[in-house]
This record gives sequence, C-alpha cells and structure tokens, in this order.
Amino acid sequence: MTLHSCFTGLAYPVGSSRLTCRSVGRGITGRRSASRNSIFQCVLPAGIIGMAFNELTSRAVLLYDEWLKEADPRTVDWFLMSSPLPQTLIIAAYIYFVTSLGPKLMENRKPFHLKEVMIVYNFSVVVFSIYICYEFLMAGWATGYSFRCDLVDYSRSPQAIRMAWTCWLYYFSKFIEMLDTVFFILRKKNSQVSFLHVYHHSIMPFTWWFGVRFAAGGLGTFHALLNSVVHVIMYSYYALSALGPAYQKYLWWKKYMTTIQLVQFVLVTVHIGQFFFMKECPYRFPVFLYVIGLYGLVFLFLFLNFWYHAYTKGKRLPKSIQSGRAITNGTAMKNGCALNGTDIKNGCVLNGTDIKNGIALNGTAMKNGTGVPNGKSVHSWEAHHNSNGVYKHKEV
Repeated sequence: MTLHSCFTGLAYPVGSSRLTCRSVGRGITGRRSASRNSIFQCVLPAGIIGMAFNELTSRAVLLYDEWLKEADPRTVDWFLMSSPLPQTLIIAAYIYFVTSLGPKLMENRKPFHLKEVMIVYNFSVVVFSIYICYEFLMAGWATGYSFRCDLVDYSRSPQAIRMAWTCWLYYFSKFIEMLDTVFFILRKKNSQVSFLHVYHHSIMPFTWWFGVRFAAGGLGTFHALLNSVVHVIMYSYYALSALGPAYQKYLWWKKYMTTIQLVQFVLVTVHIGQFFFMKECPYRFPVFLYVIGLYGLVFLFLFLNFWYHAYTKGKRLPKSIQSGRAITNGTAMKNGCALNGTDIKNGCVLNGTDIKNGIALNGTAMKNGTGVPNGKSVHSWEAHHNSNGVYKHKEV
C-alpha cells in the first residue's frame, strides 16, 4: 500500500479489509476541493490494526527467544529464572498493594503492632546480608578480582558457580526487602512510602533478573557487594531501633546513614565509570554496565535531593522551628507549640484541638490534663475523655 492511495480518495484492499480515505479539507476559497490544499482522512479498519499488532508481538517474541539463546544456561533452572514473567507479576502486585490496595484496607483499621515481627525481620536481613557479603568476597572480590575489567566466568568451576549462586541470593533478597514497605502500610506509616522507596524496591529485582540470567559475575556485581554492606549497617540500625528507647544510646551513628548511602552511589558510579575509559574490556553484555551506571547516577541524584531538603534547606528554617517550637498546619498559638492543631494556650498540641495548660497527643477538648503519660509513644496509645476531663489510656 502506498500513500498515494489516500490522496486519490480510493478504497485500497488489504487482505479482507479495505483502507478508505476521503477529503475533509477545503480549498483556499473555502469550497471543497481536491487540490493540494485539501486534507485527507484515512480510516484504518480494525482488521489492519489487529494484523499490525500481531506482527509486532510476533517479532518481539522472536527477538526475545533469540536473546535468550545468549543467556547463561547455568541459571535457567533456578527459582524464578526460567522467565521474567513471574517476577514481573510479583513486582506489579507489590506496587499495587503499597500504593493503592494496602492503604485502602488500612484506612479504617488500627495500625498493627509489629514490634516483635520487626525485630526478627531486621536481624534476619542483617544476617542474610552478612552472608551475601562474605560469599561475594570469597567468590571473587577478595580472591582474584582486580576492581578493573573483571569479566564474567561462564564456566562450571566451583568458584564460578559460587559467584553465580551469590548473585541469585542477592536477587532473591530484593523480594524479601519488599516487606519493608508492607510493614509501613500495616503500621499506617504511609508517609514513609515515598517514590524513592517504591522505585528502589521495584527496579532492583526487575533488573537483577537479567543480571543473574546473563551476567552472573564480573565487575557488574561490585555494586551488589557495596549494597549488601550498606544493608548490614541499615538493618542493624532498624533492628536496634525496634528494641525500644533503652537502645537509643547505641544509635549515635544515625546521622551518618544518608552519608553512607551517598558514598555507596558515588563509589558505584566511579567504579562502573572506569569501563567507559578502558581501551579494551571485552565484557559480554555491556548494556548491563550502562544500566548500573544509570542506576548509580539516578539514586545519587535522588539522595542528594533528599539531603538538600532534609539537612541543607532545613537549616535555613526559623530558629523557633529548628528548636522544636513550631506551628505546622495549626493556628492560635500562645506560649506553646502546635503541630497539626488549633487553639492552644500554655501547652502543646499534636494532632489535637482546644487545649489549655496541658498536652494533647491525638486528642481533643482537654483541660488541665495529659493525654499520654509515662513517656509512651503517640502511636501506641489512644485516649478517651470521661466526664471528669481525665483521659483514660489503653495500649494498642
């Protein structure tokens, strides 16, 4: 079929369908004309669209099959490795749950108390990450890798299989870490489910399927080693935090967490950037190195943006806010501090209203009383007002 058939106003046969074109424009004088100033409209029958779609998908499947012929045969029978479809469904379900279904299910429910679960989970991730670090080191990074042009060993030697298996362990750990977000949702801490958080937990397992399937080893695994080291530190902090206030004194290094993340992405970017300046490095699938480089730059930018807004920009806030005496989404404040509250005198309101000479945490209509005693956290308690203006408490 040629474009000329449209400009003659003819119906051109395509198999059992016909492509029909007609003039819908007008000449310079405003009257309908078949001149070059006319506009022609062609209507594509559904049959042609279906044929084009089938042709496109057929070519995509053939290309995918040809590409898989280049994949590593050693990993094809490992769990989740036969096809990217199962992991794609898992990731899609994860995104749907943490962004839509989960918040809706928890909207009218109390947050789950998961202290014991969080302690076990975080310490388990620490142990698993330590094991992955050890295996990466023993499989190559401490036993022969040069930190330069380290190629993938596709042999079936014990050392090569050990590296490939460690890559799979790292890939599988990304699915375990999706529980981070699930716990946020169940505890109704939706504010912590940021774009950065969901993007990271979604993109890592998806890209690493291809890494394990095509390039399980070599210089492309350095960022996995670094990431595992960082996760040992991060999840140790989370585990100690979950133990309660008695362990806060051991968390003096909290302020360095973001710096550690930034150092990680700088090292990843610098290490992988070497490849683009090497005269010769016959890495079999250089596309993965481009992806890793892009990954490092994207996360470096995102964490720098977080650093700017959380630390640099925050330091320019008024002194009253920096010192903890702030008004956030609140009004009518006298001699106190209001956070998401209104009408306060000589006291503090956090998510509450109408308080005098007292403190209200997630409470309303309180005078000369205290909403949460004994230093308990806000989310662990709920207060009930009785006829004497005294709050009763019960732990959730």
